[in-house]
Amino acid sequence: MSIVETTQPQRPVSLRAGTVDRIRADRPLHVAILAYGGMVMLLLHATGTSQAAAFASYVPVWSVAFFFVFPVLYAGWRVLAVVHRVDRRRRLAWRAVFPAGRIDAMAAGVPLLATLMVFQGAFTSFKAAMPIWRGGFVHDAIQADIDRFLHMGVDPWRWLFSLSDAYWLQRAVEISYSQIWFVFCFGFLFWVVVSPAAAGIRTRYLVAYVATWIVVGNLLALVFLSAGPAYFGLVTGDHARFAEQLAILSRSAGVAHSAVELQAYLWASHEGRVAGLGTGISAFPSMHVALATLNMLFLWERSRRWGMIAAGYLLVVLASSVYLAWHYAIDGYAAIALVAAIHFGLRAAMKPALKAS
Repeated sequence: MSIVETTQPQRPVSLRAGTVDRIRADRPLHVAILAYGGMVMLLLHATGTSQAAAFASYVPVWSVAFFFVFPVLYAGWRVLAVVHRVDRRRRLAWRAVFPAGRIDAMAAGVPLLATLMVFQGAFTSFKAAMPIWRGGFVHDAIQADIDRFLHMGVDPWRWLFSLSDAYWLQRAVEISYSQIWFVFCFGFLFWVVVSPAAAGIRTRYLVAYVATWIVVGNLLALVFLSAGPAYFGLVTGDHARFAEQLAILSRSAGVAHSAVELQAYLWASHEGRVAGLGTGISAFPSMHVALATLNMLFLWERSRRWGMIAAGYLLVVLASSVYLAWHYAIDGYAAIALVAAIHFGLRAAMKPALKAS
């Protein structure tokens, strides 16, 4: 595209026009996500599993997180950046905290975040229906055996517990796995959606994000459906294999963010066929590891330092998923390989289009 010079002064794009332009650019994402949500609803209806629909459960939590908590944190970060970096002409700097382009990006991000809320509801609905479609969890025994084979004939949780099974460590892992993981994964999503600084990766990240949830968390999870070590005895009848691990983890029963409490909630929802926030059980591949991998790969592109920090946290998430009996180790290994394939495949496919623009 050639650039034509003109002697006429150029009018700045209005705030409203800038916002509308960004919303229009997001239309393919809106269409694709809403089409996926519609297909999930039709599939639930066609298979008589409408009770698995969990769309409404995301409205209160998602709204608070993405329309209040993350915006406040983002605004606070912008303010601190000015206070920390600017010594003189600070009044002028304050005007640069949220210039028109940044406000346009944030305003255009609101409808996309709302659409992504529908997407998360569709994902959970699909996930909750999977055991009904498959007639139960059918691959736990073989996946646990592969796990043991790959780790020198020992279930990998034993290697981790041999390092330490201290209660303080268990609590730290539980909080990290539920709370810090949420902030890291969904905070990064929020930043990509609303920040002009993420414009260079925005579309590719969002396509990779959606593809990861659908391909890794829905389709492959359906094909290789398993429940994970926490439910191994319930789905295979072999209660002894992971009994020692579960007995140790039960120390945190009744405590906030306890893994065993969350696992009991998910199993009760599964048995009662009750749809809700985060319901649905599937171990292979691990979505916790998948999202941590996705964010690590994109952070690595922007900064080796932040990429290395994210890689370290990815290893923590991988080990935590086994430590807390959510996953077999191979669930995380597969997630890393699959997300890497999605990431590098999209980067190669979308690179020519980016150059052409």
